[in-house]
Amino acid sequence: MASALCTFLPHALCRFPEIDSGIMRSFRQTVDNGFKSFVRSYGDILDTLTRPLQWFLNWLQHLFTDSPWFLVILAFALIVLALSRNVKIALGTAAALLMIGFVGLWEDTMVTLAMVTVCTLCAVVIGIPLGIWMGRSDRAQTVFNPVLDVMQTMPSFVYLIPVVMIFGIGKVPGLIAVVIYAVAPIIRLTNLGIRLVDREALEAADAFGSSSTQKLFNVQLPLALPNIMAGINQTIMMSLAMVVVASMIGVGGLGKNVLQAITNQFFTVGFLNGFALVAIAIIFDRASQAYGRRLQKHTEVVHG
Repeated sequence: MASALCTFLPHALCRFPEIDSGIMRSFRQTVDNGFKSFVRSYGDILDTLTRPLQWFLNWLQHLFTDSPWFLVILAFALIVLALSRNVKIALGTAAALLMIGFVGLWEDTMVTLAMVTVCTLCAVVIGIPLGIWMGRSDRAQTVFNPVLDVMQTMPSFVYLIPVVMIFGIGKVPGLIAVVIYAVAPIIRLTNLGIRLVDREALEAADAFGSSSTQKLFNVQLPLALPNIMAGINQTIMMSLAMVVVASMIGVGGLGKNVLQAITNQFFTVGFLNGFALVAIAIIFDRASQAYGRRLQKHTEVVHG
């Protein structure tokens, strides 16, 4: 019916009025050349600024891979036990890591754990202050909400393009891409937690003469901790998902193996590496959720 209608209408009305291809080509070239010029001018400075990240990532990776496997498993089990206060979760962590080692994926898993740990720490350092700012400023929320919408809907592969153009191929570019992709949940949920604090609690703090800083650290942040922990949990999950994509630019670890399995159609290799990623995700998820529930109970007791 549409094609029949077009036979009676002018051709200009049936064809979408696109911007002239020459104008679009000129625009793309201008933007790309400007970006390349920026990289040539400031690439060395950016490399210097990100060098501490490279050192920290390399140190943590060597710590995980060079330490005796039984000490690593014991350390992770104890950390999970301290966070969750749940023996079953700690034993499950040890069992999952043992299974990963038995199938020959120990070193790659340690590389991935180091990457996810550093990415999560970076996201927390960036995301919580931004979330607090958004939670306490309507103007900041108005500015950052559209940016976060774009960050959460943009295809993950797109983040690799500017990062590779600036930093090249390697672990730090992959780390930056993962952080950009995974930081949005912790910003949003920190903002939500700050805004959900009861107005009565803030009025009580004002009545006692609390300053803005005292209200933040003594009232808002403690009451917002469950939401902040949920944001950290989501950031960890998104980091694990993005690690597979970031393996395309040299991150290594389990993501590299998954990518090779896809390329060569190795079903078993892909399944085993996917199992290892799922095991890590479950460990982080159970530990962070249990810690969040403990914080919530503690907050209810203190402020109840």
